[in-house]
Amino acid sequence: MNALEGIRVLDLGTFIAGPYCTTILGEFGAEVIKVEPPKGGDSLRRLGTNTACGDTLVWLSESRNKKCVTLDLQSERGRLLLKQLAAKCDIVVENFRPGTLEKWGLGYDELKKLNPGVILVRISAYGQDGPMRQRPGFARIAHAFSGLAYLAGEPGRVPVVPGSTSLADYMSGMYAAIGALIALKARDNTGEGQCVDLALYESVFRVLDELVPAYQKFGVVRERQGPDVSYVCPHSHYQTADGRWIAIACSNDLMFERLAKAMGQPDLASTDLYGPKEARLAAKDDVNKIVAAWVGSLPHQEVLALCAKHEAPASLIYSIADIFADPQYQARGNIQTTDSRIGELAVPNVVPRLSSTPGAIRWLGEALGMHNEAIFGELLNLSRVEIDELRHTGVI
Repeated sequence: MNALEGIRVLDLGTFIAGPYCTTILGEFGAEVIKVEPPKGGDSLRRLGTNTACGDTLVWLSESRNKKCVTLDLQSERGRLLLKQLAAKCDIVVENFRPGTLEKWGLGYDELKKLNPGVILVRISAYGQDGPMRQRPGFARIAHAFSGLAYLAGEPGRVPVVPGSTSLADYMSGMYAAIGALIALKARDNTGEGQCVDLALYESVFRVLDELVPAYQKFGVVRERQGPDVSYVCPHSHYQTADGRWIAIACSNDLMFERLAKAMGQPDLASTDLYGPKEARLAAKDDVNKIVAAWVGSLPHQEVLALCAKHEAPASLIYSIADIFADPQYQARGNIQTTDSRIGELAVPNVVPRLSSTPGAIRWLGEALGMHNEAIFGELLNLSRVEIDELRHTGVI
């Protein structure tokens, strides 16, 4: 049995944040009904690399396990059908600008009249309240507003994209899924649903370690530090003799002691030199130069072998080509090849791994309106004549 079997989710989201929440729920067995406008569908279908089926690689990967239906929510008939669907769902997920659902007569107060147990998950740029609630925003804006982009890049240089331009979307989708599951658990106790409210920037702001207390207590404004961090050393990226880059993480004195042994310079970890963290931080530039010189004198395979031998945390900085060739990724099944509308396609596998009720990729992103007849006919009991009339009038 799937962990979320029997849970039905209505996905009204666009792009990534809301839809990624429902993707997670669908991977673990929830029935996800993806609602899109009849003309063009979700903009996610056009985000990323185009494919022969007309939808992008992003759509095919991230819309996995979803039943795709179309509804014109600008029409009264479309909104009525949405209400009928919501009445039969446990969770509704949306990431419109605040007030949009209310404008359509589909806000939480209305939905809970139809379905007291419904859980409404709402993701927006700045949340459902506050002076900026009506402003638009995407992940890049969330990175800026949360403080993350300020930290990304080299000292004194332009702030850069922190890895992925969609990071805030994916993180918000994860937090939204957590909120939905917590609300489901609460409903087990109370019988009532609730509203989950998440701002796109909040998911990123929440994970910036000591940034908040460091400023409140000591007035510290952390600046861009490139690959370094401010509170441990050596903890950076170093280039090898053959031009590859290695990440080394010495988060405490023991890890530095191990690294010093791997370097063949165990005295570096003595109390007279750089053994205590405070001594390393006081001489951070010198320590980094010593480590960089050692790494730069050897090919990457030798650096990694010595670090592994002495249990000093280190990794090659991987490209996607490295990831595809790596035996750890293969052993964990982190990449799954799945049939799709463009043939076999490799996509990231389900995370996390559960021993008794694991998630699964059952199919990849479907065509626009693929499940109209199944959902409107079987779930809402509409006749074929009614479905044809809805299609003819542009409601679906």
